[in-house]
Amino acid sequence: MRKKIRSVLVMWGESIRMALDNIRGNKVRSFLTLLGIMIGVMAVITLITTVSGVSGSISSSFSSLGVGTLTVSVTGSDLKTGMTPEDLSRISALETVDGVVPNVSLMGRVSYGRNVQTTFTVAGRNAYYFQVNEDLIAQGRSLNFVDDDNRSYVCVISQAVVDEFFLGVNPIGETLYVAGLPFTIVGRFKEDSGGGIASIFSGSPDVIMPYTTGLKVNNSNEVTSFTVYLKEGAESSAAQAQIEETMDVIFDFEEDCYTVASMETIEERMETMTTMMSSLLAGIASIALLVGGIGIMNMMLTTVTERTMEIGLKKALGAIPWQIQSQFLLESFMLSLFGGLCGAAMGLILSYILCQVLGTSFVFNGGAVLLGVGFSAAVGIIFGWAPARKASRLNPIDALRAI
Repeated sequence: MRKKIRSVLVMWGESIRMALDNIRGNKVRSFLTLLGIMIGVMAVITLITTVSGVSGSISSSFSSLGVGTLTVSVTGSDLKTGMTPEDLSRISALETVDGVVPNVSLMGRVSYGRNVQTTFTVAGRNAYYFQVNEDLIAQGRSLNFVDDDNRSYVCVISQAVVDEFFLGVNPIGETLYVAGLPFTIVGRFKEDSGGGIASIFSGSPDVIMPYTTGLKVNNSNEVTSFTVYLKEGAESSAAQAQIEETMDVIFDFEEDCYTVASMETIEERMETMTTMMSSLLAGIASIALLVGGIGIMNMMLTTVTERTMEIGLKKALGAIPWQIQSQFLLESFMLSLFGGLCGAAMGLILSYILCQVLGTSFVFNGGAVLLGVGFSAAVGIIFGWAPARKASRLNPIDALRAI
């Protein structure tokens, strides 16, 4: 038994040595064959790893912006199209809710003197918005609860509005016209205003007025979008359940009247999308591996033709077909494995460089490396099988006659 095992090990060792000698003996042809596998594996690993790094950075950014917040969008019903201030108060009174910020969007020109602009965005917020963003105001004061209750015609503006209308002039106390109505400027806020999940998609407004005033300007008394800020330690899922129960009562249990979006929901959707994108890109990049596999098959068929005499001598000396076949399969496997390892190293280096250029964190993806190297090894076996089988089925007499 030991002799049999030892003879098998000796045979495999000899096969490996001969495979390496043959690869070294055809350097140019072997390199060109390896190149196809290397490019395929490098493409697969680079794309998957880079997408993982980018998606991880985006998820972390979204998480930091939306920690402790939920966004509610109201589509309404035939009888009730939105949320009144009293309805918002019911949401604010929930035990898991710290406060509510209405999101009122306004359409209209912004002007000062003869200068009229239509590109500025105008929004209505309440005083609580400035409480949770206490570092928002850079000059003047913020909006307060008195402004909300009295529907005051006051506003705070961004630096972009200052640069457009009040260059070199103190804007505090000046009158800005929004949709033809005069608003007294009481403060200037910073450009990065935060605001939770809603601000991620809608961006920061240029002019903020009391939301009650915004509703009046829009000739409405109902809010169709608002952001809920949770109390410290409150679970998002529990808060979402309470909000949905209250919203069901407000809309008389009619279906499809609102949607509640949490950061966990957004992250789950993003993860699904990035997974699909990674799979699609990996599938496209795998085409290069198939091309490399065809190169391996071509090289091995040429090798079989060149080594016909060697195969005939081995068969004449007693080599059985599976020994011949395993030798050529081993050579094909080693070629593809070397190409896969080199491609994996190059893919990780290229992915690291791309992540640095894009400003995202590099994340080592072991699954991508295993996928690339394993697929390349499988390609070597699959595409090397036909040439190896051809070599094993050669007639020794015909092979020796070809000398």
